[in-house]
Amino acid sequence: MKDINDNRPNPDELLASLKTEEEKNKRGKLKIFFGMCAGVGKTYSMLKAAHEERLKGIDIIIGYVETHKRKETAELVEGFELIPRKSYEYKSTNVEEMDLDAIIARKPQIVLVDELAHTNAPDSRHIKRYHDVLEILDQGINVYTTLNVQHLESRSDTVAQITGIVVRETVPDEIFENADEVELVDLPPLELLQRLSEGKVYTVERSKEAIENFFRKGNITALREMALRIVADRVDRQLHDYMQQKRIKGPWKSGLHLLVAVGTSPYSGKLLRWAKNLSYSMDAKIQAIYVETTHNLTSKEQEQFNKNISLAKQLGIKVRIITSNDIVKAIVDFAQKENVTHIIVGKPRVRNLFSMLQLGNFVNRLIRYSGNIDVYILGSDSLAKDRFRDRVSVPSFTSNIRQYLIISLLVITSSIACYPLKDFFGYQVISFMLLFLVSIFAIFYGTGPILLAATLSALIWDYFFIPPQFTMHIEKPEDMMMLVMFFIIALLNGILTSKVRRQEKNIRIREERTHALYQLTKELSMVSGIDDVLKISVSYIHKYFNLDCAIILKNELNLLDKQIIHDTKISLSENEMSVAAWVYKHSSKAGKYTNTLPSGKYTFYPLTGINDNMGVIAVEHAHTFTQGEEQFWEACIPQISGKFEREFLRNTAKKAYILNESDKLYKTLFNSISHELRIPVATIMGASDTLLSQSFSEDIRNKLYNEIRLNRLIENLLNMSRLESGRITPRFNCCDAHDLVNKVLETLQQEIKPFDLSIIIPPDMPLVFIDFGLIEQVMHNLLLNATQNAPEGSKIRLKLFYDNGLFIIQVMDRGKGFPASELLSVFNKFYRGKDAKAGGTGLGLSIVKGFIEAHKGTVIAENRKNGGAIFTIKIPVEILNQNKLSLFESE
Repeated sequence: MKDINDNRPNPDELLASLKTEEEKNKRGKLKIFFGMCAGVGKTYSMLKAAHEERLKGIDIIIGYVETHKRKETAELVEGFELIPRKSYEYKSTNVEEMDLDAIIARKPQIVLVDELAHTNAPDSRHIKRYHDVLEILDQGINVYTTLNVQHLESRSDTVAQITGIVVRETVPDEIFENADEVELVDLPPLELLQRLSEGKVYTVERSKEAIENFFRKGNITALREMALRIVADRVDRQLHDYMQQKRIKGPWKSGLHLLVAVGTSPYSGKLLRWAKNLSYSMDAKIQAIYVETTHNLTSKEQEQFNKNISLAKQLGIKVRIITSNDIVKAIVDFAQKENVTHIIVGKPRVRNLFSMLQLGNFVNRLIRYSGNIDVYILGSDSLAKDRFRDRVSVPSFTSNIRQYLIISLLVITSSIACYPLKDFFGYQVISFMLLFLVSIFAIFYGTGPILLAATLSALIWDYFFIPPQFTMHIEKPEDMMMLVMFFIIALLNGILTSKVRRQEKNIRIREERTHALYQLTKELSMVSGIDDVLKISVSYIHKYFNLDCAIILKNELNLLDKQIIHDTKISLSENEMSVAAWVYKHSSKAGKYTNTLPSGKYTFYPLTGINDNMGVIAVEHAHTFTQGEEQFWEACIPQISGKFEREFLRNTAKKAYILNESDKLYKTLFNSISHELRIPVATIMGASDTLLSQSFSEDIRNKLYNEIRLNRLIENLLNMSRLESGRITPRFNCCDAHDLVNKVLETLQQEIKPFDLSIIIPPDMPLVFIDFGLIEQVMHNLLLNATQNAPEGSKIRLKLFYDNGLFIIQVMDRGKGFPASELLSVFNKFYRGKDAKAGGTGLGLSIVKGFIEAHKGTVIAENRKNGGAIFTIKIPVEILNQNKLSLFESE
């Protein structure tokens, strides 16, 4: 029983496995034909495999294949559909590249793409061809491609050591590792050399040069061994993954976790590649760490550091940046927290004044404090001319020449000011004054200027103040000791103060970014609505990154909108909008300083939420982000994206609620109509039968015709539908109250006849600006309601007048009125009183209220003192005065 339970799959692991498998199934499959070098037959093997698949009925096309004028390869190309290449002009020469858009539009099952590591021509969408392949795979298209071992990023340094040739075109190891299938194309070295000598790889002249340089037998053998080892390691790892996935018992290795420490040195690149190879061989997880100290990076160091971080990302190594003054302690603490088993560092190469002053050697301290963690120390061969430079170096300073001149001037000026005081205070006190000044300077200047200030102060104090004056000679031993101590104390005090200042600056920057992130999150959480989120996002990006941006959101069709709906200085052209659409579709950044469409003016970032892509943000960079800025940016963008996603979800939920309520309304309407139409339909059938079977006078026939008409019910339903959808917009026109009353009485001629109708309109009633049709319907519904609730023969009063900017309409009857409990409900939809007569839908008064509110007016229902009801409508209106009348007449 225990064994069964132990072998039961973990639900979380099973779910993650299924999710990964589902994502892989959505993408196309990548097959790499892998070889040790050119000429082994990778393209030939790829075409041959494609022919075999074609015989099975698979739709295969050629996206890009380079035959190099080899007869056997060219013959295999025949029979395949070739996608025409796209031409680009580069240095007055036409360069042909693969047409990515044409391949995606054609959408075959398999496309052949030769030379995966190829660099595309300028103005292409992507810098590298492997980026094109990744986009093709995202479209669900399978890809066959070719790759040589020297083009793997992690092996480029080793290949350069073997062959003496530096390979510039490389492919990230992650692409090779994630390939669905790798087929090794192998050829013995002697056979390859034979092919070269026969001119089957290159021309005869070029073959001789190649054999003498790159294609030496020793080089080929070493590259072949490397290719075989890589493929063998891949097969071993596939078997390991399969056994774990199927829960097959075996001698599993304990989980290994490598941590590689990188810095600003060019040798960090080699360290990363070596560590990646080691992790591949050991089947271990790997990540990198950089410890940020108080040292200010020079522009050259910052550039090299950015290259190292980019290389780590290409190798699939996650980089963590932490801040500490003690590099060893920071690395060991992080390694212990992350359960690291091996730490990989480079051999220290530079020795300068500051490194000699450090307490203990870096490597020795790391080994001493690492505990049970293994430490690997990697060195590299360097040329003889570089060895002295590597071993001995001056510390790097970041201060400019202006700061050195200012500090020199301040020291000299201070010394001149102190010179008259030497006889009064003594030269010993003057040393304390100069020492204090050096400490003050350290608050504002870097290490270099402080070193100059300490040296210059010591020399000036010796020459001008220590007896005998105006000479460097010192008679008293205590003065000599004091001078030495002065210099050491001034130097250490200045350096330590400068170090504290830089540390405080770094802490302040981190604190500002943390506070900014907190404020951004807080303000985003306090607002609602897309416009407010846009305003806050644009404001924060400009405030903390000093960047102008344009945020383009998706529309209701889940397509990127064509317009920018907020104020911005950025104006995107049609081509730039197409770049934004690509970023939105692929959820990957593009534009300036990226590997996709880098020739553009702007950089585009996707606003990717938890479940969906919300849009794109375009920014105009003056320079690339530093690593700290990029981390801050990557922390802010998810907050903005998440807020947009929540707003979209809130709008979606609101629409869903409205649809749900509309559905309830439709059901209520359907039930009401199905109930209320029974009486009218029965009346229509009876009236129709009567008209057909008998002959009547004109008066009786008209009454029967009125019974048949359903206009009232239909109009009420349509008006209610317009109110619910918010499509009621009054059209104000100049109207005469008399015309309004006459129109209503014309439509209610038969209904009004049994009543004593009294119409009151003042003689001086002005012309008012209202929507004639809507107010006519209002008065129609109110008068009809009065005829239905008042006894025949009773008096109905209709009063219209103008008072202080208000157009007032009153309808009064002598019916039963309303119960006190129903006065607040009479304008509700489908509300009908307990004593209401059959035949109505309960929409008439609700429509009255909706039409009056569309006029920004009010309507109230009240009971009259002596019985009956009174409806009072008040509408704010403009009237036609003399000036407006003359304007109308002139027109």
